[in-house]
Amino acid sequence: MVQAKQDGQLDLLQGTLDLLILKAVSLGPLHGYGVLLRIQQISGQELVIQQGSLYPALYRLEHQGAIASEWGESENNRRAKYYKLTELGRERLGEETEKWQRMAGVIGVILSATAE
Repeated sequence: MVQAKQDGQLDLLQGTLDLLILKAVSLGPLHGYGVLLRIQQISGQELVIQQGSLYPALYRLEHQGAIASEWGESENNRRAKYYKLTELGRERLGEETEKWQRMAGVIGVILSATAE
């Protein structure tokens, strides 16, 4: 899934990879490796996603209709599959983001509780 390269890097919580991919692709079309790099960049290098986890997730999201792909040419003049968010993917990203923010809020409340 996600490998910690250095101390202090975070392990990705189960079920969040799809959400992170949808967010990365929502910022603009990307080839597979570009998705991986964008997530690492946005996370400040805190999350390192393994290609062995990324590509099955891209396939799954495409199969579900959340992303679409087309062949293009990468920055180094190689043929690459570029992914973009579909309308269904945009809706799913919104729903999943809302769920994640709600859950993070609840966990934050629980963690800030003090003994009475």
